[in-house]
Amino acid sequence: MEQIDVNIAPSGAGCVECDANGGWWLHLRRCAACGHVGCCDSSRQRHATAHFWATAHPIVRSLEPGETWRWCYVDETAV
Repeated sequence: MEQIDVNIAPSGAGCVECDANGGWWLHLRRCAACGHVGCCDSSRQRHATAHFWATAHPIVRSLEPGETWRWCYVDETAV
């Protein structure tokens, strides 16, 4: 829980990696530790999960309008 920063700004309006390589996404997730915005596992590239594996930042929050849930990759559960 110490890795959650509720004041961290998102890294952008879309998936950082998809924006950089011309990709596309279905839904967006924001890292609770650093603000990285990546695409969800239903997207082709799964950048949010890749960010977890690269950084060990365990919690993401949905960036979809009206959604406030968070997911912990380590425990594989909503938090």
